[in-house]
Amino acid sequence: MQRMLITGGAGYLGAELVAQAAGCFDLAATYFTQHPAIGGVQWRQLDIRDGAAAMRVFGELQPEIVIHTAYRQSGPDLWATTATGTEQIVQAARAHGTRLVHVSSDALFDGELPVGRSYTEADDPSPITPYGEAKAAAERLVEQHMPAALVVRTSLIYGGSRPGQHEQFVIGVLDGRVDVTFFTDELRCPIAVRDLAAALLELAAGDRCGRLHVAGPEVLSRFEFARMIATAYGYDPAHLRAGLSVASAARRPRNCALDCSAAYAMLHTRIRSIGEVFTR
Repeated sequence: MQRMLITGGAGYLGAELVAQAAGCFDLAATYFTQHPAIGGVQWRQLDIRDGAAAMRVFGELQPEIVIHTAYRQSGPDLWATTATGTEQIVQAARAHGTRLVHVSSDALFDGELPVGRSYTEADDPSPITPYGEAKAAAERLVEQHMPAALVVRTSLIYGGSRPGQHEQFVIGVLDGRVDVTFFTDELRCPIAVRDLAAALLELAAGDRCGRLHVAGPEVLSRFEFARMIATAYGYDPAHLRAGLSVASAARRPRNCALDCSAAYAMLHTRIRSIGEVFTR
């Protein structure tokens, strides 16, 4: 049984990876603050910004594979965690001969593609937001120092046993706790967390390297996605407000659709449509 380490095992994707990998791998996972109440896993508290601590964890566990999901999307620790923290994981993985699967994001593109086109694995990062810049830097670090690593770019994650970040946000708007406009000109390829986790585990057990896009089969606007979430959770989507990102004050990536044809051709894991996920 292969030894696997999952960073960010307490997160939305990380927890799903832990649930699916338990029993299939000699499994360990890291958390930052609160110890998850999940048994059958060797849990290690780790601040991935601490290179010496990362080296100790890898030295103790000697993982053959690491799936790196830990990141921060905003706040003062955004760069230190998402970019510098990835560098520490890369250095530890390289020092111990560990296969690295790094989870990247569609947010590292500027989103200026014409509607109807999608980004391919050959497209280099072109970030325009702080989060996109940090994810782009993380990706560059992985590719520079571990060319045999696999970099998996994905999109909005949803559909777990508990509502994810995007579902919670829509519910908050419909409950009147947040006042937000959902953009009709921001395009993404949402993917169910269960499908993404299964695909990552399948890929981790193989030898694929380089970049790979793994996202959902549908290109949807954030407004369309919000309407589907509302309906799935029993709300009236008519209460959601639509608008244009291009008219907003902030510069935001718009068309971040991902071409996932390479992944779909090689994966045994089936990536479901949103309709399938929400009618499960």
